[in-house]
Amino acid sequence: MLISAVSASSAFAVPLIKTKTVTDWCTPLALKLPGVNVNDCLKSKLIPAGTNSLNGFPLLSRDWRADARHPHAIKVLLLGGIHGDEQTASAIVFKWLENIQKNDVTEFHWKIAPVVNPDGLLAAKPRRVNARGIDLNRNFPTPEWEKEAPAYWARVTRKDPRRYPGKAPISEPESRWVYDTIEKYKPDVIISVHAPFGVLDFDGPSKPPNRFGRLVYNRVGVYPGSLGNYSGLHKDIPVVTIELPNATQMPPEAEVQRIWQDMQKWIRQNIAAPVRTARNP
Repeated sequence: MLISAVSASSAFAVPLIKTKTVTDWCTPLALKLPGVNVNDCLKSKLIPAGTNSLNGFPLLSRDWRADARHPHAIKVLLLGGIHGDEQTASAIVFKWLENIQKNDVTEFHWKIAPVVNPDGLLAAKPRRVNARGIDLNRNFPTPEWEKEAPAYWARVTRKDPRRYPGKAPISEPESRWVYDTIEKYKPDVIISVHAPFGVLDFDGPSKPPNRFGRLVYNRVGVYPGSLGNYSGLHKDIPVVTIELPNATQMPPEAEVQRIWQDMQKWIRQNIAAPVRTARNP
């Protein structure tokens, strides 16, 4: 059975599969993601995170707890695809999900959501914004958002529709899910994958990474409503933004693995594992 996507833009008025089974979710995602097939998606064993996009597609996530040798494991929130037209930013997270499943030893506690903006990805032509035309990475509640976010959009971006922050912070179900997840999960570090600048960005406490694979640290800057601004500067949770060099073509497999290994090494060396109590699980 098909349902029509309800959208403020006709570009989003495309049929979506009514999501009832894992295959229903994985089939449309695999059609959009480079190097990811339906079986890759099924093997990731993602489950609905409890929030649907505006068009009714569930945000999918997976938790991996560390093994018993790491009782106070570092908690990592790994996000892909906040912008729907950055397909590699979701696809590479599926590759890393596969790595975690193959590894018998898990030293970190991972919470992973590879496709934060499914409506943007699944539009007839993938779009940066969500189904309401809002840039989710300008929709987080940074200080003075009501004044600064609209002013920045008008003055700096000249009202670029690709960077519209919305009328209020966390107005969208997708950004609200990320916000609620940060509040409940309380990650020690956030990794957010984007494309296509081909650099690493960093916000918040701790030492920035020098490089992950061929990607080197080059500060992009912060914007009103961005996740790096909100979590890194306002919440003091380190945020690494991985900007892959191409939005539609995956890096070579060896580079995918180098980024993954370098990321884990940086976390291991720079993010302290807190001592958790029963009140701070």
